[in-house]
Amino acid sequence: MNDASRVAEFTEEAPIDWRPYSVKDPRPERFFATFTKDSCWEFILEKLEEGHEIEEVNLEKPRGSKGYVMKIDMDTKEPQLYIKLQIGIDKAIGRSFHYSKHRKAKA
Repeated sequence: MNDASRVAEFTEEAPIDWRPYSVKDPRPERFFATFTKDSCWEFILEKLEEGHEIEEVNLEKPRGSKGYVMKIDMDTKEPQLYIKLQIGIDKAIGRSFHYSKHRKAKA
């Protein structure tokens, strides 16, 4: 996935909450550093290739558009990672990438 095939840019018509720098990358080879602009997209692609569950949602902005949400349990004490994407004509649009506002349910 290259820069031309993805975007995460705030607009009034399609607001985003894209905060990869505030999320610790759970992959040991990354030494649990925070995600970067590129590593968050690499992580999303890895999860999609693994067949991680995706939920289709209706977006409020732009109204009538579809979004796709992944909620990923982290191997840390942090809440789930919440990722929301929108599919554009020729690119993936990052809408959300941050810790969930909801804590994981205890098993």
